[in-house]
Amino acid sequence: MSDQIYQAPMVRRATPNFRVIAMIVASAMLMENIDATVLATALPTMARDFGVGAPAMSIALTSYLLSLAIFIPASGRMADSFGSRTVFRSAIAVFVVGSILCALAPTLSFLVLARLLQGIGGAMMMPVGRLVLMRSVDRKDMVSAMSWLLVPALIGPIVGPPLGGFIVTYLDWRWIFYINVPIGIIGMIFVSIYIDEVKGKASGPFDTIGFILSGISLGSLLFGFEMSSHEGEGAFSIFLIAIGLLFGIAYLRHARKHPSPIMDFSLMKVPSFGTSVIAGSLTRITQGAQPFLLPLLFQIGFGLSAAAAGQIIIATALGALAMKPMAKFVFRRLGFRRSLILNGILGTIGYGLCAAFRPDWPMPLIFVVLVLSAFFLSFQFTAYNTIAYDEISKDRMSSATSFYTTFQQLMLSLGICIGALALHGSMALSGTETPALGDFSAAFIVVTIISITATFWNLRFSPTAGEEITGYKAKQRKDAVAKG
Repeated sequence: MSDQIYQAPMVRRATPNFRVIAMIVASAMLMENIDATVLATALPTMARDFGVGAPAMSIALTSYLLSLAIFIPASGRMADSFGSRTVFRSAIAVFVVGSILCALAPTLSFLVLARLLQGIGGAMMMPVGRLVLMRSVDRKDMVSAMSWLLVPALIGPIVGPPLGGFIVTYLDWRWIFYINVPIGIIGMIFVSIYIDEVKGKASGPFDTIGFILSGISLGSLLFGFEMSSHEGEGAFSIFLIAIGLLFGIAYLRHARKHPSPIMDFSLMKVPSFGTSVIAGSLTRITQGAQPFLLPLLFQIGFGLSAAAAGQIIIATALGALAMKPMAKFVFRRLGFRRSLILNGILGTIGYGLCAAFRPDWPMPLIFVVLVLSAFFLSFQFTAYNTIAYDEISKDRMSSATSFYTTFQQLMLSLGICIGALALHGSMALSGTETPALGDFSAAFIVVTIISITATFWNLRFSPTAGEEITGYKAKQRKDAVAKG
C-alpha cells in the first residue's frame, strides 16, 4: 500500500521470481547503456542531416551526461517520497518519451533538449532500479540477482558501437531511438505486474542548495573527464574539472550542516559500503578505459576495420555473461574478501596483458585473454555491488544506492579521462601525432596500475563480510563438524 514503509515482499514474488525482477531491472539498464554508446557511431550521419560539423554533435552526448550528473543524487529521495515502483516506471516512461523526441528531432538544438529529458529518465533508472532489486529480493538470492544486474553495464558499451554502425548503414539513424519504445513499454508493464510499491522514511527537508552544488560539481567533472578524450579540448577539460572540484568542496562544506544532504557522505563510515566504494572506484578505472582504448588499439594499432574490431571486443561481453552462473558458488566457497582479492588481481592483470597485444599475436589467443579478463572482473563488480549494502540499514538504502551509482558513473568517465591522458602523454613523449603500439601499451599499463591498488582496500574487508548473503560462514562450520 502507498502508506506502508518497507513492506515485506508479497507471496507472489517468492524466491523463484527473483530472476524476473532482476531481468526487468537489467533490461531497462541495458536499454539505457546501449543507447548511451550506440549514438557515438551515428554522429557523423546525424551531423550531415542537421547541417552542422561533426564535432558540434558531441553536445548530444555531453547533454545526456549533464542530466545524469544533476539528477542521479536526487533519485533516492524521489524513490522515498513517491515509491520505488512509481519512480522506476516513470523513469522508463520519461526515457521512452525522450527517445521519441530524439527520433523526431528536426534540429540539433531540439535533439539536445530531448537528450536532456532522456537523461533525466536515465538518471532515475540506474539507482532506483538497483533500489528496486535490493528491496524486492531475499538476501540469499542477492548475489545471483546482482550478477544479472551487472551484465548491462559490461556489455552495453561493447554492443552499442557495432549496433549503431549496423543501424546507420542499413536503416535510418532515428531507429537508434525508436527501438527503445517497445522495450520501454514492455518494461513498464512488467514493472506494474511484478514489483511492489515501497516508500522510504522521510528524513528532513529536500536539500535544494546541495542539489544545485552537487549538480554543478558532478556535471562539470563528467563533462571535463569526457572532453579530455577529445583532441584540442585539454584546456577546456582542465577548466571544467577545476570548476567541478571547487563546487565539490563547497558541497562538502554545505553537507556537513544539512540534516539530510542530497549525497550523504556519512555512508562512507559504514565499513563494507565505504570500502566497496573506494575499491570499486579504483577498479572501475580499468572498466571505463577499456571501451575507449581497445577499439582504438585494434583499429589504429592493428589496422583492423571497425567491424573486425567489434567482433574481437565482443569477447568481453561473453566473459561477463559466462560469469553469472558461477558467482554464487565461488562466493560461497571463498567468501567475499578472498574472492575480491583473487578475482581483482587476476582480472586487472588480465586487462594489463592488453599492453602486450601485437598484430602478430594469434587472434584466438587475444580473444581468450579478453574473455577471461572480463570473466574475473565481472565477479569483482558483482561482489562490490552486493557487499556494499551488507551493513546498510533499510532507512538509508535509497541514499546509499544513489550515492553508489553517482560514484560509479563518475569513475567510469574518469577511466576514459585517464586512458586518454596516458595515451596522449605517451604520444607527446615520443613526439608522434598518431598513437603507436607503444603508446597504447603505456596507457594500458597506467590504468592497470591504478586499478591494482584496489587490492590494498580489498584486504580491509572483514573475513566474514557478507556471510549472511553467501552462507560462507555456515559452510565453514559444516565442514568443521564433518572433519570433527
